[in-house]
Amino acid sequence: GHAGLFSTLKDLSLYAKSMLQSLNGDSKQPAEKKSPQILSPGSIEWMTRGYLVPSGVRGLGWDKRSGFSIIRGDLFSDRAFGHGGFTGTVLWIDPGTDLFFVFLSNRVHPDGKGLVNPLAGKIANQVVACFGEHKAGSDSKVARTPVVVRNGIDVLESQGFRMLQGQRVGLITNHTGRNLEGLNTVTVLSKAPGVKLAALFSPEHGFEGKLDIAKVDHSLDSSTGLVIYSLYGETRKPTAQMLSEIDTIVFDIQDIGARFYTYVSTMGEAMKAASEHGKKFVVLDRPNPIGGQVVSGPMLEKGQEAVVAFHSLPVRHGMTIGELAKMFREELKLQLDLTVVPCEGWTREMTWDQTGLTWVNPSPNMRSLTQAFLYPGVGLIESTNVSVGRGTDTPFQVVGAPWISGVELAQELYRAGLPGVVFVPIEFTPASSKHANALCKGVELIITDRDRFESVATGLALAKALRRLYPAAWETKNLNTLLRNQVIRDAILDGSLDPRFDARLSEGLFEFGQRRQKFLIYP
Repeated sequence: GHAGLFSTLKDLSLYAKSMLQSLNGDSKQPAEKKSPQILSPGSIEWMTRGYLVPSGVRGLGWDKRSGFSIIRGDLFSDRAFGHGGFTGTVLWIDPGTDLFFVFLSNRVHPDGKGLVNPLAGKIANQVVACFGEHKAGSDSKVARTPVVVRNGIDVLESQGFRMLQGQRVGLITNHTGRNLEGLNTVTVLSKAPGVKLAALFSPEHGFEGKLDIAKVDHSLDSSTGLVIYSLYGETRKPTAQMLSEIDTIVFDIQDIGARFYTYVSTMGEAMKAASEHGKKFVVLDRPNPIGGQVVSGPMLEKGQEAVVAFHSLPVRHGMTIGELAKMFREELKLQLDLTVVPCEGWTREMTWDQTGLTWVNPSPNMRSLTQAFLYPGVGLIESTNVSVGRGTDTPFQVVGAPWISGVELAQELYRAGLPGVVFVPIEFTPASSKHANALCKGVELIITDRDRFESVATGLALAKALRRLYPAAWETKNLNTLLRNQVIRDAILDGSLDPRFDARLSEGLFEFGQRRQKFLIYP
């Protein structure tokens, strides 16, 4: 219902059981125990199916997947439908898992404030993980088979490069910019009829994605003879001279889905330059490899913007690079002719393994999808004096230092009750980076259930454990380098942070969900 309609847990349960019975049937129940049917099965199916709307997917009167769907959690199937209430009430009904979820609270007592949406979503996840029964024929993520997604470059090719006809193009790309045939975007655009490839630009790690250094120099592309201007060297932003011979900037780089991955910053600075110098900007979109549904705080603190924190985003933003471009243009008030060429076949619940696309390491230490899922959390502590596996074969899958006890750290982490991950005490010796050539003791992180795994909470739990166990040895002066939130940093240091359910982690998340809704491209 809506404002002014109140009910009880018992009556809401009766209603939900009736809806499930109508949608799934219940032949096992004796007639006297079956719930009464208020609406016809056809009416219920009609009102609960998904309809594409500007804010996402809704039923008739029901939410399904929209900017308000944080209360549904991540594990309900695509058949789920629900509703939230102003005072902190939630009802979700899912024929796919044969579950309903009711959460009743009074978040506005006693001072008219409070936020329970993220908590409700996390409780919903626990309910599904413990009791969910994925039915045959459900369209939930568990039952999904891989499809081949077409990236923006493939869509652009299929359109005959129409939007670039007669244009002198400056291309920002690296080794991840490639089409379904494996051809680099440089090769594709250099041979595109009616298009003049006039300049090349590269982000952090260089054009080939192999450099792990503080500054990258300009270089030369052997295939075209063009200079590759580095946007991670003396300048992070294309200069007027670099842009003098081009009409349109094209961006085609695979992002990873974490706020502090610097390719986002490279795009944002290039958009500013395009706005200042009157150049068009085209983004060839690519999927978010860790999915487009999960959003995890903390938010970037105002005034903490940097190359690792370009815009007001949570650590895990759940957006594609094209969606971020649309947000940057409007929220930074850029006077910019922007076009995003969307992917075809990608939806928000899809992760990389469901796209049918070939994995290409986006950077030297991002070598697998597993590491991509770990990165938003483990990456938060890499600015401190612990090794996060750089210089090993498994970056971001191991954490350690010479002064850590792996057994002790694993035991402390298990006390945090983190879902979908286990911790194995190990020893390793990095060949480079932190503690190079020194024996480190610590833990290996193994994801056992990716749907339940909470990457940011796991990283914060690591930080809290290191602070509690090794307050003298663990150096925290650089802890805020990637965290970029002083309140959460202080909560780690004083031991008060709950890595999973602390309300301070949700500050600004609901507002971000509302902000990002208008920029989302995919259902």
